[in-house]
Amino acid sequence: MYQATWQKTTYRFADLKTLMAKATPLRSGDVLAGVAATSAEENVAAKMALAEVPLKRFLNEALIPYESDDVTRLIMDRHDANAFALVAHMTVGEFRDWLLSDKADTKALGKLAPGLTPEMVAAVSKLMRNQDLVLAARKVSVITRFRDTIGLKGHLSVRLQPNHPTDDPKGIAASVIDGLMFGCGDAVIGINPATDNVGAIIDMLSMLDRMIERLEIPTQSCVLTHVTTSIEAISRGAPVDLVFQSIGGTEALNSSFGVTLPILKEGREAALSLKRGTVGDNVMYFETGQGAALSADAHHGVDQQTCEARAYAVAREFHPLLVNTVVGFIGPEYLYSGKEIIRAGLEDHFCGKMLGVPMGCDVCYTNHAEADQDDMDTLLTLLGAAGVTFVMGIPGADDIMLNYQSTSFHDSLYVREVLGLKRAPEFEEWLERMGLADKSGKVISEKPTKALLEHAAGGVA
Repeated sequence: MYQATWQKTTYRFADLKTLMAKATPLRSGDVLAGVAATSAEENVAAKMALAEVPLKRFLNEALIPYESDDVTRLIMDRHDANAFALVAHMTVGEFRDWLLSDKADTKALGKLAPGLTPEMVAAVSKLMRNQDLVLAARKVSVITRFRDTIGLKGHLSVRLQPNHPTDDPKGIAASVIDGLMFGCGDAVIGINPATDNVGAIIDMLSMLDRMIERLEIPTQSCVLTHVTTSIEAISRGAPVDLVFQSIGGTEALNSSFGVTLPILKEGREAALSLKRGTVGDNVMYFETGQGAALSADAHHGVDQQTCEARAYAVAREFHPLLVNTVVGFIGPEYLYSGKEIIRAGLEDHFCGKMLGVPMGCDVCYTNHAEADQDDMDTLLTLLGAAGVTFVMGIPGADDIMLNYQSTSFHDSLYVREVLGLKRAPEFEEWLERMGLADKSGKVISEKPTKALLEHAAGGVA
């Protein structure tokens, strides 16, 4: 039993799971699940009680039972007690104060990451203002590599997302050329396919591989199909750079995606066997999103933000190149407004970085949410200040295949200009060599170069 008194009223919380849910900033998904605080007063009282909880408690009171959930077992079994020793004496509130102090620098946070559980970082995030989430996450550096180096401080990468509603090669190629002209694509050139047919997937992978090879682009490709489809494509000799999978923070949610931890391991091993990386071997790309567990009835009464943080423990196990929270994609049932989406994006980024995960964010919303592009501008700017690893680059910010609103190629130019952020160094050198950017990284080409067009056409052929 946990309790706190606020304005002469004592609020009691049956267990840690309940306390965590009640302390969460209000959002529609937790209301829908019936776990949210019933008043602002109860939310404040829950925060007060949560601040007094020792961090060690999270190692002794699992929110989802160890015996029935393989993600809980992964979290507990992989916990690094030596790394945790630095903060083992702290309460959640003391941990927040330490994170915001000068003692919690990049080196200290890097060493601490293996000693933190998702529940610990989710708990402390619930006590933080937005500016706290920005400040603490900014200190963390998670660097990954495949054909270029992603996550360096002062850098921001972009996933070039050339989706097409019929997977038309010419339409995809046109979007790729457009994105490259704006200096996008150093995180990955990644297609959400309209079909999961193995043959079609291999065709798209081959097309992207030809373009990357002909243009000598220091980047990687990915077709965001199911992990088992990628494994099959690899067995057929397909040029797979990154293996993709949507993942979640509970065994039941991952089961709904048709995936298990052993399958993810098999996918990683298959990609590693190809040895396609030139500067590193981070071969996995994961996507997540608050509300997924509730939508699959796989949340076990745990609030959606804590479920989301648990997904990052799954990601951490497989040393990914990229992890992306598609923050506003599921819809207003889970994140109702621009304010809720902004808060969730900052929470997700903070929690992932604290756990040592290379966090990106699809700054996005669906058209029936109470949000607009101004909200996305705000979140993009805040994430840029917080040191986000990568964001999306989509023609016109409007994905014509998935039918949602995200960030455009132009948006990446904006946030780089305002915050002085660079691309992956190998990619910036390529842009200069191709005549698409100057030595400072500023895009200078208003139309595709002849070489770009010729090579891209060859990639489609």
